Amino acid sequence: MKKNVGNIDKIIRLSIAAIILVLFLTDVLTGTLGIILLVLAGIFTVTSLLSFCPLYLPIGATTCKKDLKR
Repeated sequence: MKKNVGNIDKIIRLSIAAIILVLFLTDVLTGTLGIILLVLAGIFTVTSLLSFCPLYLPIGATTCKKDLKR
């Protein structure tokens, strides 16, 4: 698995996941929408920790900075 999630992308994903979690725990997000967003928050967290997003593969996207050393 080649890393394709950069640092800024990780921070954004973890921030969104934290916001969704807080909104769910404070009962602002409830029901089916709350559960769907909670699952999305979990996916954001996992992809941030692994530095790999499978959705980037088909389009060849990456948010990692290129190595300056060759």
